[in-house]
Amino acid sequence: MPQVLYSFFDEYDLSGKTIIPFNVHNGSRFSGTIETIQELEPGATVITDGFTVNEKDVPDAAEDVANWLTTLNY
Repeated sequence: MPQVLYSFFDEYDLSGKTIIPFNVHNGSRFSGTIETIQELEPGATVITDGFTVNEKDVPDAAEDVANWLTTLNY
């Protein structure tokens, strides 16, 4: 997880909020990020089936993103 996110979670208390992880990667997928967010924000609900896409597939990911958001009721 990028250092800036550690700083963000340190600065803000997201207790009672829902965190919906998503990212673009170059092969690492989430690699522990969701678990780290759960540890840093124990009072928040963290969606564990976040969306991740390889950077090479971003140009063709619009439909996948839309489908994922639909499963989240957005």
